[in-house]
Amino acid sequence: MVSYGASIYTMMFLLAFTFALAGDIVHHDDVAPTRPGCENNFVLVKVPTYVDGVENSEYVGVGARFGPTLESKEKRASHTRVVLADPPDCCSKPKNKLTSEIILVHRGKCSFTTKANIAEDAGASAIIIINNQTELFKMVCEDNETDVNIGIPAVMLPQDAGTNLEKHIRNYSIVSIQLYSPHRPLVDVAEVFLWLMAVGTILCASYWSAWSAREAAIEQEKLLKDASDEYVSTENVGSSGYVEISTASAILFVLFASCFLVMLYKLMSYWFVEILVVLFCIGGVEGLQTCLVALLSCFRWFQDAAQTFAKIPFFGAVPYLALAVTPFCIVFAVIWAIYRHASYAWIGQDILGITLIITVLQIVRIPNLKVGTVLLSCAFLYDIFWVFVSKWWFHESVMIVVARGDKSGEDGIPMLLKIPRLFDPWGGYSIIGFGDILLPGLLVAFSLRYDWLAKKNLRAGYFVWAMTAYGLGLFVTYVALNLMDGHGQPALLYIVPFTLGTFISLGIKRGELKILWSRGEPKRACPHIQGDHQSLDT
Repeated sequence: MVSYGASIYTMMFLLAFTFALAGDIVHHDDVAPTRPGCENNFVLVKVPTYVDGVENSEYVGVGARFGPTLESKEKRASHTRVVLADPPDCCSKPKNKLTSEIILVHRGKCSFTTKANIAEDAGASAIIIINNQTELFKMVCEDNETDVNIGIPAVMLPQDAGTNLEKHIRNYSIVSIQLYSPHRPLVDVAEVFLWLMAVGTILCASYWSAWSAREAAIEQEKLLKDASDEYVSTENVGSSGYVEISTASAILFVLFASCFLVMLYKLMSYWFVEILVVLFCIGGVEGLQTCLVALLSCFRWFQDAAQTFAKIPFFGAVPYLALAVTPFCIVFAVIWAIYRHASYAWIGQDILGITLIITVLQIVRIPNLKVGTVLLSCAFLYDIFWVFVSKWWFHESVMIVVARGDKSGEDGIPMLLKIPRLFDPWGGYSIIGFGDILLPGLLVAFSLRYDWLAKKNLRAGYFVWAMTAYGLGLFVTYVALNLMDGHGQPALLYIVPFTLGTFISLGIKRGELKILWSRGEPKRACPHIQGDHQSLDT
């Protein structure tokens, strides 16, 4: 599919995002100063509110470096009345008498610990500080402060949430709240399903790629046997059916992907995400169409439509079956784009994403282990750099910021698979970037093509080992993700050593590394015909 080369590389750039993410609920901060009495992690806090005894809105705040830790269970968090501070900044002793109420104060004029100490001395059971901006701010202890042994919890709310609470209280309503910070479960079923989706996608794509390679080899045998005039050389047969990555293009891909990522980071905005959505829909339509045509072609009723062609301007010869399914694919993608903010939109996004990945893995191939090693090694460094090292230059993780769609007003970019966390009290999604499936998938698909063309059984081949290594690498990624309290992880940091290390080690042990490294998939110069088929010698 040489004519599709540009669009394929465009789709590969869309698939270049490589990370696993579950949403932060615990915020470790090595920059904010810590010392005894001021060493809490920054945890998100649920703040359900009740107005005149009726349940109202629920807000999310962030706990301070200082003070006691909050209750993790909602049923153990008491309903406590909220009162306004007088003066509002709580930088001096409140005029109103407190009897274990929660005091609501404004940020400013004095330090956070000063406010907390004054509130505690006045008899408050907790202090809620309203930020002067819509986002949350991490409350820390100043370097010169000595009285940081504070005995009441301190929580910050965003400006809009605090304003709403203040409005209800000024309207003489009785406002009470709960403060608790629930723990995320060690493992959520969403991660299990996401693991199955990633492994299943590579499994399907690998078998499709290997089947196509074997069919091309059989067709090549027939051409040689019949001495067909259409046959020119074994190197050209089937070359129009896929794009082969070279060592240079593997390096350039990672370099251009880095430039693309920085561009997204710098230009991230609502309209730019809209452009990405359009590009994703175009790629998703092509992927869904390709997979549907291949699937329906397996049924006898659709084989005639798949084997007869209509000549379309610009596109050339197109199977009638492809023309028939294209309107459905376009409508599917458009409906997803319109309703992509709905709670169920992740289903359509995953369908478009999986079919896009399978299509790319079917069309794009690595010719040998050398190219696969270069590609995955560069991707390994790319992943680590843009998730971890980029914080030194940009003061935040570029990959994570782009993935979450910060500064864009969106929930995130569409180039990822995601599943809602069903049993997580914080909600959110478990996420994996397309690149974590596509890039290792190229190596796994190569292993199965090699096994089939070399006529190796499962035990003597490489595919089972490569597929198992990928599954283990992804499993370790999710273990690390949970150990880091949901912080985004560079998945290729774990997947590449497992897959590439297993492949190379096995090749060395079997004495086949030289063949895998330079020649890759078995090819023949002068085959020996045995009936309609022949052995494919390595």
